[in-house]
Amino acid sequence: MTGSHTGTGTTPPRAGTGTTSPRAGTGTTPQMAGPAKNSGTFGRTEIRLAGEGGQGMILAGIILAEAAAIYDGKNAVQTQSYGPEARGGASKAEVVISSGEIDHPEVLEADVVVALSQEAFKKFASSVRPGGRLIVDADKVDSSTAPQAIRLPITKMAFETTGRQITANTIALGVLVGLTDVVSRRAIEKAVTARAPRGTEEMNRKALQAGFDAAEQVKAKK
Repeated sequence: MTGSHTGTGTTPPRAGTGTTSPRAGTGTTPQMAGPAKNSGTFGRTEIRLAGEGGQGMILAGIILAEAAAIYDGKNAVQTQSYGPEARGGASKAEVVISSGEIDHPEVLEADVVVALSQEAFKKFASSVRPGGRLIVDADKVDSSTAPQAIRLPITKMAFETTGRQITANTIALGVLVGLTDVVSRRAIEKAVTARAPRGTEEMNRKALQAGFDAAEQVKAKK
């Protein structure tokens, strides 16, 4: 199954495939979604998803933007960048979601940062605005310098839930949406399912639900 695509250019991969960039080394690719509705930046949320190449964070950003624009009717802009290696190099996706027109497409001060690698944490943890959320993979990131970080064993959860570590990006999306409600759960489930390779839809839905459940546990502790 294939889903509607955000923006133009090279078609990105599907959820759970293990391939995370459309074409390594092409730099930063902006992808716009949704019609402009209102002027201004009312309801603007800035999100940065980062990790190593192969962890699927660029794809996670594309899916999140599609959930916002296609299924929730919001405006969304997604940009991405990654190193020269298709796998193993640093990768980053940025998503801006707003109920109004998006005048500036880049993340200026992140409301949420998700870091699935130590390098990603070192580069982007400090970009979270005061009062924002920093979500890290507890087994891959030493976040001792950021006591406010939300630490979850995201990759371990993926393997325990689906038997495949590559679904960590879907777990991360479930955690993010469960904690922030930046898009509806219905929208992110539809977007994930649309991107899932045929035969893996249920696996990815399970991963997403595991992320939702983890988010509820975090909220229950507060």
